[in-house]
Amino acid sequence: VQLQASGGGLVQPGGSLRLSCVVSGFNLNDRAIGWFRQVSGKEREGQREEVACTSTKTSYYEAPLRGRVTTSRDSARNTVYLQMNNLTPEDTSVYYCAAARSDIYCDRMQYWGEGTQVTVSS
Repeated sequence: VQLQASGGGLVQPGGSLRLSCVVSGFNLNDRAIGWFRQVSGKEREGQREEVACTSTKTSYYEAPLRGRVTTSRDSARNTVYLQMNNLTPEDTSVYYCAAARSDIYCDRMQYWGEGTQVTVSS
């Protein structure tokens, strides 16, 4: 099983990025895919916060990016996308995708991919 996130980079405040997560080793439609990002702050080093979760049945978005992010999937390409808009410097982080044990919810993640760096700066 592998997940590979990509699409990060440097973007100006107010800009947009689309992250991709290519999966292999399992059927994309059998698992929910979650997007997470590294939490900033030394006291919370190593912690990640959920940004979004998507499955064939539903998608939901958590507070950090709600209203500024959408997800989509291309089953033929085994790829899930995270479209982020109106980015702010506070969105700077390493973003990860992960596969859940569930086919609906992202409450328990089983497989993680390597992260992709997103930097929002002028």
